[in-house]
Amino acid sequence: MADKYEIRLCGYGGQGIILAGFIIGQAATVYEHRHAVFTQDYGPEARGGACRADVIISGDPVLYPYVDTPAVLVAMSQEAYGKYIPRVRKDTLVIYDEDLVKPDLDAKGRMLSMPARKIALAIGRIAVANVVMLGFFTAATKALSTDAVKQSILTAVPKATGKLNMSAFEEGYAAAMKLGAGR
Repeated sequence: MADKYEIRLCGYGGQGIILAGFIIGQAATVYEHRHAVFTQDYGPEARGGACRADVIISGDPVLYPYVDTPAVLVAMSQEAYGKYIPRVRKDTLVIYDEDLVKPDLDAKGRMLSMPARKIALAIGRIAVANVVMLGFFTAATKALSTDAVKQSILTAVPKATGKLNMSAFEEGYAAAMKLGAGR
């Protein structure tokens, strides 16, 4: 992993984008003892408005807390994808939910589609699509250890949903491995 890793997660309010960013930042700082900065941005709507979570992970203190050109862009809505895809580099890993995002044919970045929404529905709860995506992200990027992300999830979600969220994480992780994204 690079010494500094910039991640942008985006979608719409209610998808758990902010929680996913928090989980990544907590995994880096609390469970891997690295430096991380987590910033969030969301529209005035409580649900359905655009939202973004940015996380910078580093071996050194982070002096500038904003992501300009992420190493990874995770997109869980078409609107968010359209807003942030112009800011990626050709080496940016772009992970998107294939049911909610249709990428531009000429878009920059290394594109990886995955069915977070479909997997969450199969598990029985659409609300865990963000954790499915975290599993995929963890396998595909190796930015964080699997154990760190799992521990972070378990401390960030209600205790009663721990088993469901671990299933969601494992399904997302397996989806990345099946695509060969985690090698």
